[in-house]
Amino acid sequence: MLRLLLGFLKGLVIGGAVGYGAYYLDLGGVFHWITYGVIGALVGLLVGRPVWSHLMDRSSTAWTALLKGIVGYGVGVGLFALAAKVWGGFDLTIADQTRVLHDWQFVLGGAIGALYGAFVEVDDAPARPGKSQDTPVARKPRA
Repeated sequence: MLRLLLGFLKGLVIGGAVGYGAYYLDLGGVFHWITYGVIGALVGLLVGRPVWSHLMDRSSTAWTALLKGIVGYGVGVGLFALAAKVWGGFDLTIADQTRVLHDWQFVLGGAIGALYGAFVEVDDAPARPGKSQDTPVARKPRA
């Protein structure tokens, strides 16, 4: 449960920060697709077991983090398409400004980052100490 919350918060911060940068630069149109894809990719690279921990560990491979980033790009773009194109978007008013949800990049970006971050953090959780994932479970002989 703690890892779920931790991944949710990490993704929220990453998605909100990148989304706010895009909002501040007033990136719209085709840049929505790029922005939400970059949010998913960064969350995939940085949440869970981050890319630099794979680079420092000789028994690990960096392909795991790279695949999480690639899949994250697709997840970010897919969730944006779901929110903007399938649901049609809806108006959201913040500080007396009304825009479509995907035009508030820091809101939708934070939500996408939080959802994917929670998934990645739980999925990439290390094994519990004392329990090896490679050893099979001993079975009782049948009588």
